Amino acid sequence: MRHTILMSLLFLVFPGLALAQGAETTCTSGDMVRRIVIMTEPGVSVPCEVHYFKDTEAPGEDQVLWSAKQQAGYCEEKAAELVARLESSGWDCGAAAPPPPAEPAEAPDAPSDTTGDLAPAAPEDGEE
Repeated sequence: MRHTILMSLLFLVFPGLALAQGAETTCTSGDMVRRIVIMTEPGVSVPCEVHYFKDTEAPGEDQVLWSAKQQAGYCEEKAAELVARLESSGWDCGAAAPPPPAEPAEAPDAPSDTTGDLAPAAPEDGEE
């Protein structure tokens, strides 16, 4: 419930902000996973928010650590500082890989080649 209320407030304060996901970094330590995601409106750098996910301990939950309404580069700077802190603590961090492309649905079995079954068209009158 708390998460739903926070997301609703986010839409009121920053319309469209949660719809676009910018830079994302994934950090791992053993079997623990952390993600740092910069959220912005499409095509702009501010307003922005830095979201922090503890994927293995609290899947689907996130914290907004920093936000900016006017200062371009602020969220990127803060996210980079957090990544550096995690790395200095022994975490292995890198840009998150884009999700794999969706596999196309399997096409129904195509009919076998039947072109050998067709007879050549008969010439029309007056053609030869």
